[in-house]
Amino acid sequence: MLNGQHMFDKERIWKGIRKRLDSERVTLRSVLLEFKWKLSFVLILILVESAIELLIPLFIGFAIDSAINGSYIGALQLGALGVLIILIGGGRRFFDSRIYAKIYRRLGNAMLLKIDGNRSSIKTARLGMINEIVEFLENSLPILVSTIIGMIGVVIIIASLNLNVFYVGLVATFLVFLIYFLTSNRTTNLNSAYNNEFEKQVDVITTNDSTLLASHLKNMMKWNIKLSDLEVFNFSMSWLVLMAFLVLSIVFSVSTGNVAYGALFSLIIYVFQYIECIIALPVFYQNWLRLKEIKGRLEKL
Repeated sequence: MLNGQHMFDKERIWKGIRKRLDSERVTLRSVLLEFKWKLSFVLILILVESAIELLIPLFIGFAIDSAINGSYIGALQLGALGVLIILIGGGRRFFDSRIYAKIYRRLGNAMLLKIDGNRSSIKTARLGMINEIVEFLENSLPILVSTIIGMIGVVIIIASLNLNVFYVGLVATFLVFLIYFLTSNRTTNLNSAYNNEFEKQVDVITTNDSTLLASHLKNMMKWNIKLSDLEVFNFSMSWLVLMAFLVLSIVFSVSTGNVAYGALFSLIIYVFQYIECIIALPVFYQNWLRLKEIKGRLEKL
């Protein structure tokens, strides 16, 4: 009986050791590779959905022309396109939410096993950070892909309408990304300081010490404000560059000679759409910097 109990305890210990070793090998990269085919399928659905969305303005034009000629074929085609977007977009969201839930559980379990002792504050904070990664993959990544596809489409249209405006747009894009690149180290350092303080949160709350709690909240907001101030600076400098791009676009468009008002209006609308894409992309870049810091933090254990 004792030998049987001893063997049972030994087997349980070895299972624990193997489970621990398995968790040590789990990283964000390894988990994403584990789900690579399912994630690739999700990415294909995102690309198809984004491409179809680009066709909506074109099909609206077809529907209008068709209606003017007394036909409803264009309207039916537009409706069919809308139904297709619903089916693909809804199916993608139904499918990917389950994949990302599995990724969260996989990373969460591995992370909890890696952290020794009763370090509840760090464990709670790290689970929150893993959730940020999963949220980015599930919600922000589709928007990022759609923005990039939209930007490429608009760039092609602008180049076909006016090459000078196209060249100015490339310069403006370079300057905006340069602004965010030059402040990337500061962004990473501020996120690191914020996450260091965030990992203390549960421990501070459980002490029931009002002084410690007040100090903790003050520090959290201090780093949050510094991040916000840096974003204000980056955003303001970027808008200066992009507004100069918008003004120069009008100047170059008019200076080319006789330009129809409709064509000029279309070009400026496309320029403004391009500006919206450019101003959105650095936000994703900043999110990536934060997630990169979190990834390094999770893999240090």
